[in-house]
Amino acid sequence: MSHFKDFEFDLPSALLEQLVSLFSEMTPGALNNETVEGVPEAQGVYQLFFQDELVYVGKTDADAGLKRRLLRHVRKIRSRCNLTPASVAFKAVRVYVFTAMDLENLLIKHYREHHHRLSWNLSGFGSNDPGRNRDRSRLKDDHFDSLYPIDLELPITHRFESFPVTVASLLRFMKDELAYTVRFQNAGGNSRRPHSDLETSVITLATTTNTVRELLRQAKIALGADWQITVLPGYVIVYKESASYPHGEAIEA
Repeated sequence: MSHFKDFEFDLPSALLEQLVSLFSEMTPGALNNETVEGVPEAQGVYQLFFQDELVYVGKTDADAGLKRRLLRHVRKIRSRCNLTPASVAFKAVRVYVFTAMDLENLLIKHYREHHHRLSWNLSGFGSNDPGRNRDRSRLKDDHFDSLYPIDLELPITHRFESFPVTVASLLRFMKDELAYTVRFQNAGGNSRRPHSDLETSVITLATTTNTVRELLRQAKIALGADWQITVLPGYVIVYKESASYPHGEAIEA
């Protein structure tokens, strides 16, 4: 019929085209606390650059927020060996309307088709806790945690107002400050509470700033010989055990 036609608007392609164009016009900003503070707490997509190379594309919803996500990346990069915050930059775009499509995967596919490796995507950079069953797994040589293991000599400043504090409180603080998993044994069953030893063992810190290694050593001293604190390439585990991990370092008292 000449007087009637169907029209289906290709929203994913239109959004992708406009986002790619917008990103290309932007200048990367330094991935540090000061710069990220100017980013709104909103849903959107972002890019990370390492030594001027595009290495990661991510997205976040309004609940997680662009600012919170980028600040977490700041802490994560600061807590790793072989990385300096000055070598990483970002671009971020607030997207007011998300559809059912996956903007992150559309962008990843586009950039890979245009000869960007995006080496931090699918390499473990954005991963959460891999779980107890993978604590002994061997990582690939190009995995993010293999290339940039956690830095035990990093100094961090605690925010505790008084002492003593429980080992559980210390481990929670470290997990938040360092932006990597610090997993510890729970009370058993489906409980999310820490094991009772973690809530009854206490420490007192002589200085406000200590290295990650020293804080873990103090936790080990407080817990005693029955407990083991193991540093794996990308995270820390604390269990009442005596075990060997092929790629882990047990903290000595």
